Amino acid sequence: MTAADHTASGRTGPGPPGTGHPGTERSGSSRDVILGRIRAALGDTADVAEQPLPRDYLTAHVPVDDPAAVLDLLHRNLADYRALVHRCHEDELPWRIAGLLVERGSRTVVVPTGLPPRWLTAAEAAGVALLPDDGTLTAARLDTVDSVVTGCALAVAETGTIVLDAGPGQGRRLLSLVPDHHVCVVRAPEQVVASVPLALPRLDPVRPQTWISGPSATSDIELDRVEGVHGPRTLEVLLVTAATGAVTPA
Repeated sequence: MTAADHTASGRTGPGPPGTGHPGTERSGSSRDVILGRIRAALGDTADVAEQPLPRDYLTAHVPVDDPAAVLDLLHRNLADYRALVHRCHEDELPWRIAGLLVERGSRTVVVPTGLPPRWLTAAEAAGVALLPDDGTLTAARLDTVDSVVTGCALAVAETGTIVLDAGPGQGRRLLSLVPDHHVCVVRAPEQVVASVPLALPRLDPVRPQTWISGPSATSDIELDRVEGVHGPRTLEVLLVTAATGAVTPA
C-alpha cells in the first residue's frame, strides 16, 4: 500500500483500520484503545455506572435457616464430586485425621502455618512425620510428600465446593495442589454456607482463593475420566461439628 493509499483510507499509522482516529494506536496500548471504544459505545459512562443492577434472583435454593439441611446438602454434593466425606465431632478430630493418614499409608504430612497443633497429635503419635511449611518446601519436595492437612475458609453446599484463601491453617496454594492426598477440615456450621451468592460477601477478594470441587480431574474426548492431573488425586473432607464430650476411638 502506498502513502496515498494510507491517506485515502484515513490511516497514518500501522494500527487497525476503522478507528476513525488516525495514528491513535501508536500513542496508547491496545488495552487503552479497547477501553476507549467501550466508553464511546456506552456514551455517558457516569449515567451507566449509576444505574442499579437488578438482583432479584434467589440467593439460595435451600432453607438457609436449617443448618442441618445445609450440611447434608454439602455432604451429598461433595460425595457427588467423588470426594471422600467423613463426619465427626470436634473432640474426635485428632484421631480421625490420624486414622485417615494411617489407613492410606501416609508417612509424611505437610502442616500449613497456623494449623491447630492438636489436630495432628494422634497422627504424630502413630508415627507420621510432620513437615511444617517453613518456606523451604518446593514443588519438587512436596511431590514426594504423602499427604497434606488443611482447614478452609468456607464450604458451599449447593455446589459442593471448598474455598481456601491462604488463611491460617490453609497455607500456600502450592501445599494443597501438589501432594496427592488432601485432607480438608470444614467446621460446621460456621464455615458452611448454602450458596455462592452467600459465600462471596464473606470472602476477601484480594486474597488468593482456590475453589475446590472434588479431586482434580479431567476427561478426554472420549469422556475417560483421569484424576490427579493438576491437583490431589484424593480429596478427603472432614465435616466437624461441636464437641460432645470425651470420645474414645473404637
